[in-house]
Amino acid sequence: MRIGILTSGGDCPGINATIRGVGKTAMVAHGMEVLGFHKGFSGIPAGSYEVLNMDKLSGILHLGGTILGTSREGHIGKALLQDEAFANEFCEAYHRLGLDAIVAIGGNGTMKTAKIVSDLGLNVVAIPKTIDNDVWGTDVTFGFDTAVSIATEAIDRLHSTAASHNRVMVVEVMGHHAGWIALHAGMAGAADVILLPELGFDIEVIKKDIVERAKAGKQHSIIVVAEGIEINGKKRPGHRLSKILSEETFLECRETVLGYVQRGGAPSATDRNLGTRMGGHAAQLISQGIFGVMVRMQGGALGHIPLSQVAGRLKVVEPDNELIIQGRRMGISFGLPRE
Repeated sequence: MRIGILTSGGDCPGINATIRGVGKTAMVAHGMEVLGFHKGFSGIPAGSYEVLNMDKLSGILHLGGTILGTSREGHIGKALLQDEAFANEFCEAYHRLGLDAIVAIGGNGTMKTAKIVSDLGLNVVAIPKTIDNDVWGTDVTFGFDTAVSIATEAIDRLHSTAASHNRVMVVEVMGHHAGWIALHAGMAGAADVILLPELGFDIEVIKKDIVERAKAGKQHSIIVVAEGIEINGKKRPGHRLSKILSEETFLECRETVLGYVQRGGAPSATDRNLGTRMGGHAAQLISQGIFGVMVRMQGGALGHIPLSQVAGRLKVVEPDNELIIQGRRMGISFGLPRE
């Protein structure tokens, strides 16, 4: 068999570990030939690829980013749906290259495009990756553990300067629609206030909570906020929240935006192993003739789920999440009145 591997969407730690897991399993266990396509799905009709051998897959386990390059793929999915000529060109390229299957590594946008490609009659197996951990159908995505560790370390470092200067530190972490990083890093980093897009917030409650802490002798506070939260209908929540709290309380506030640092650098051991396992499982599925699915982790075990059940859906933090419940029991504020 000849298979192609591609990576699309935002980069994250663990992609190269996953490429390696797919490729080495495909070659060693199943005798497959493996092509690596450059810049996502667009590499297939462009014929932009390289043959991946054991040498090219060695020494990449610990590397961040992706050796194949990546791109945002919304336009590809739209073109495949709306442009019959392009869809035919894509399918012809797939067959001309002698591909038996594609392994698509990516986040929510990639799952949508993979579903479209599958509907064209091509063989696809998808692997979920994103630091946001918001892909439906899997308990966890690789990249998440590394991002949480980076954010937690940053919060740990900010505690000391917050305490030294009696300041409120507002830390903005990634997460447009889902607050998984904010929740897990906030809890692990002993944040005093954690704001998630799923829950909403009341600015008056936040002011009250940090002022009460100050009056009780706790002169510094750490607020962790997901980037997807809007304040007064505007983005940049870290900056805006810090400004409001500085102006409307007697407390001195500063913001820190972690940004892309959460996506860069070497993956954690957990993400290396998760990517390796998911990649290997994708190769196993191909060898069994199972296509149109996404690899997933559920209850600690690897499995798969149809792309039709994944595409277009987000996994968000629910209000009854165990970490939220425990945080409230410990007095951590989530920006809403206490029950």
